[in-house]
Amino acid sequence: MLTRRDVEARELRELSPYAAKARESRGRVHPEPEHEYRTPYQRDRDRVVHSTAFRRLEYKTQVFLTHEGDFFRTRLTHTMEVAQIARTLARALNLNEDLTEAVALAHDLGHTPFGHSGEEALRELMADHGGFEHNRHGVRIIDYLEHPYPQFRGLNLTYEVREGIAKHATQYDHPAVEGFDDTPPPLEGQVVEIADSIAYNSHDLDDALAMGIISAGDLEDLVIFQQAAADFEKSLADLSTDQRIRRIAKLLIDVMVSDLIGATEREIAGAGVESVGDVRAAGRRLVHLSEDLEAKARELEAFLMDRVYRHYRVVRMTTKAKRFVVRIFEALRANPDQLRPDYRRRADTDGLERVIADYIAGMTDRFAQNEYRRLYEPFEQM
Repeated sequence: MLTRRDVEARELRELSPYAAKARESRGRVHPEPEHEYRTPYQRDRDRVVHSTAFRRLEYKTQVFLTHEGDFFRTRLTHTMEVAQIARTLARALNLNEDLTEAVALAHDLGHTPFGHSGEEALRELMADHGGFEHNRHGVRIIDYLEHPYPQFRGLNLTYEVREGIAKHATQYDHPAVEGFDDTPPPLEGQVVEIADSIAYNSHDLDDALAMGIISAGDLEDLVIFQQAAADFEKSLADLSTDQRIRRIAKLLIDVMVSDLIGATEREIAGAGVESVGDVRAAGRRLVHLSEDLEAKARELEAFLMDRVYRHYRVVRMTTKAKRFVVRIFEALRANPDQLRPDYRRRADTDGLERVIADYIAGMTDRFAQNEYRRLYEPFEQM
């Protein structure tokens, strides 16, 4: 049998010197006996997958509300795509795949129902009560709200996984989580950040095409789209126009991943990085696209913002979704006795508004819609 010690020894022997090694982890808040054949990062990955918060991602919105169609990405399928891209990057860069996967699978646990619109609503409602940011809430979930073990609250994940969630930074994420310094996370956490961006840049295009919000012709002026078409010209030759466009939207992942591997290798070599300590001391993210492709990716993101996220059909959905969140919050704050007893009991120690935010953030889209009906429609079942 391959034991934990065998796996950890192989990591020390075979991974890059700047990869995070399970044996060198800063450990857990609550000491636990080590597992016979799983490393700490493998256990963390499994704890995330078995958590209640992870299961709820299946019915939480990515961009398009889950009831708009069964084929659109949800927060769960997005998370799985991020994990796949992140593992590919970690393997190519000879980093710790187990740590990378654990962070990737946990990075969106703190998201609300209804995507970013739900978070915006909670951020406004919580402005005078400690605020709300989904990475901070993700750490709260894994450290406190999940409670599967009788010995302690939370999942008791390793420092490195918790750090990867707390410091996860993209154009939509600006965390400031207490208990962590302002140094960059290990390269495994940085890989997840860029995998997140690569995943949503590609699949938001794909979903928007499927929904008819944008057409094939809308994409042909994008420089990154032209590059992907040129790179894979032979494989696209026999496809119809619509098939070709949908295929190129997916091939953007390959273009960005390949570019990122080369750019990151050059950055690591140029920075003289030889350990995880060097990564933290660098003072900047070392995992990134080349300057040329970064500019093209920004053009794509500006296109998505203008043509997809601000499309009137999407705005109607997000505005309606925010209304659900605001009115549920207002109803529960006006009469806390409507809260479930387990949440009501915590209000005395955690604060009423924080507990309501916990409750709403944990809802799926469908549960939030049903809760709205239960609170406001007189003939709805209680």
